[in-house]
Amino acid sequence: QVQLVESGGGLVQAGGSLRLSCAASGSIFSIKDMGWYRQAPGKQRELVATITSGGSTNYADSVKGRFTISRDNAKNTVYLQMNSLKPEDTAVYYCNAVLTPTWPVYTRTYWGQGTQVTVSS
Repeated sequence: QVQLVESGGGLVQAGGSLRLSCAASGSIFSIKDMGWYRQAPGKQRELVATITSGGSTNYADSVKGRFTISRDNAKNTVYLQMNSLKPEDTAVYYCNAVLTPTWPVYTRTYWGQGTQVTVSS
């Protein structure tokens, strides 16, 4: 069974940095896109950043220049380096992956359980 497990969340002061990790495990045939989303209290889940298997990236305007997404294909892991954090970055951060397990051979999106990031002012 495929699982995505995030780590690296926590409490940080404004201007600080955090690095999130998300590892996909289980019987995986291939992984296409991976990404990070976040959901603040009372708000809808929103895209933060995505990265293709070839390394092409896409960022929300609100995080451009501050966050960097990367991945290690050999480890089935995606990272989110967050610098210059602001209180408005406070949210639960979720990773996702568009992947194909070895069985059933059906490509779909998988989600992690989420990790809390809190930025204090």
